[in-house]
Amino acid sequence: MGISIKLPDGSIREYGRRVTPAEIARDISEGLARRTFGAVVDEELWDLERPIESDASVRLVLDKDPEAAVFFRHTMSHILAQAVMRIYGKEKVKLAIGPTIENGFYYDIDLGDIRITEEDLPKIESEMNRIIKEDLTVERFELPVSDAVALMKKEDQPYKVELIEDLIKDTGAKTVTFYKQGEFVDLCRGPHISSTGKVKYFKLTSVSGAYWRGDEKNKMLQRVYGTAFAKKSDLEDYLKMIEEAKKRDHRKLGPALGLFTINYEYAPGMPVFLPKGTEMLNQLLQFSREKHIEDGYREVSTPQVMSDALWRTSGHWDHYRDNMYFTEKEEQQFAVKPMNCPGHIIVYKSSSVSYRDLPMKLFEFGKVHRYERSGVLHGLFRVRGFVQDDAHIFCTREQIQQEIMGVIDFVEKIYSPFNFEYRAELSTRPEDYMGEVELWDIATKALEDSLKAKNMEFKVNEGDGAFYGPKIDYHIKDSLGREWQCATIQLDFMMPERFGIKYVGPDNEEYQPVMIHRAIYGSVERFMGILIEHFAGAFPTWFAPTQVAVIPIADRHIEYAESVASELKNKGFRVEVDDRQKSTNYKIRDAQMLKVPYMLIVGDRERENGTVSVRLRSEKDLGSIELDSFIEKLSEEIKTRRVTSVFE
Repeated sequence: MGISIKLPDGSIREYGRRVTPAEIARDISEGLARRTFGAVVDEELWDLERPIESDASVRLVLDKDPEAAVFFRHTMSHILAQAVMRIYGKEKVKLAIGPTIENGFYYDIDLGDIRITEEDLPKIESEMNRIIKEDLTVERFELPVSDAVALMKKEDQPYKVELIEDLIKDTGAKTVTFYKQGEFVDLCRGPHISSTGKVKYFKLTSVSGAYWRGDEKNKMLQRVYGTAFAKKSDLEDYLKMIEEAKKRDHRKLGPALGLFTINYEYAPGMPVFLPKGTEMLNQLLQFSREKHIEDGYREVSTPQVMSDALWRTSGHWDHYRDNMYFTEKEEQQFAVKPMNCPGHIIVYKSSSVSYRDLPMKLFEFGKVHRYERSGVLHGLFRVRGFVQDDAHIFCTREQIQQEIMGVIDFVEKIYSPFNFEYRAELSTRPEDYMGEVELWDIATKALEDSLKAKNMEFKVNEGDGAFYGPKIDYHIKDSLGREWQCATIQLDFMMPERFGIKYVGPDNEEYQPVMIHRAIYGSVERFMGILIEHFAGAFPTWFAPTQVAVIPIADRHIEYAESVASELKNKGFRVEVDDRQKSTNYKIRDAQMLKVPYMLIVGDRERENGTVSVRLRSEKDLGSIELDSFIEKLSEEIKTRRVTSVFE
């Protein structure tokens, strides 16, 4: 009996037997076959040599397609594991998992007492290149679960045995998929390219520790990271970006610029902001506060520590307890707040609410604490204590779309001064959810309709919503093209119901409001870390901790420098005078290293004429300028929150 293969252009190809994607590609053209990495068969990624045994829709994955990277990066993770086995000995290497990730791949490996270091990566790369040159055929095969377990026990791979046993338990699978290349065999669902020689452009990038299955109670494994591309030029571009990212690493730049420090001995995951960093945080909060007030929000402040009864009612006790901090006093248990929403419900319940009071828009720069494992703490990006620009909108069901659209507009107001591009994702009901499916469907449709009404393109993430409601997440793109998830908008019918909050309608009957959770920066600390890397420390003047450095050429010019600084400070600018016994060029270089936007050099001529000689941190020399004229232009730049200098 024949099978029908439907191609993307709508054409149908008939085959009298089962057929592989490789055969379909060759049937179309040999040139196409050479460019094909795999296929998408009825929405499933499919190996080139894996037979299709029934009617199907097929799209060939070419080197230019985004799915191509999944195929060759997955195979590169196997080549990495095979190389490690060859170098350190098959009997010493216990393999865990080796998935693809954004821009690359990794493999988690247990080598006992042997430690892989950065210096070992070139040696592993050399062996990987040998495996690529061998052009080993990558073969897929299946085994009954009992045979699969027996094989992995024979190979002395305990992590693979555990994975198979859990797969059986979770899915009831009867067979398990393996891939073989040369002497190397690995448990894997694929997909893979057809041979190890089909991709050549790769680089191992780093090595780190990783707990087995992400659980700190389990053994620490070694994780080797790498990246791979179909084209050499793409790999080179990516590696250049990686080098630039290292230069911009906020964990190095932040302390170097005197912005923050983290003491991992006394306060792990709790950033300590120094005066300059605190000034920047205050600028972020001031800007956000201005926009919130303009948009009709009212600021509140809620307790840092509240009774566990509150968190039981909110649902956090059942769904979020492992991430919370607790304390007990006078035989009563309290929790340090991980979120601000229950506190805002207390505000709502403090007085009776009429439909005329809705929407009620409350915001707070609320400090929250969440437990994160020490192994995942990462500078300002992953911390245990942080401030959220948190807000909650209480509204009627009829007001939902209008308010969601208002928040979408508000996101643009907050992100525009940073020149961020961004995109949206809609996350739907997770497995661990509260409430009725019907309400979830209403909430999800409201978010979807709002995005469509604002003509925003969005991706749907099935099952990735919060436990109390669906959400819209925003991903901003920085100057290196990296994406960061920041703003979130969450629609919640559950918490108002659990707390029994009401409003009085026009008919004097009580109704339950809807609650919209939203944060734009997200974590203010994390957002600041993103900004440090986005601007490489060269912040827009309005945001820079020091906006102007006044540099006297000699001691006799210090008095004039101080008077210039005083006038600038009186206008509200953040100014420092560098009166150290150093050369002018040294002080200019130092100010440039600290990314100060403007340097005003003053000497005899400037003192006599009441002017300043202006240099930008870009090393551009503007020459002598009247101080009043400089102040006027600088005021305009800061008032409008320009990203670039008004003088450029």
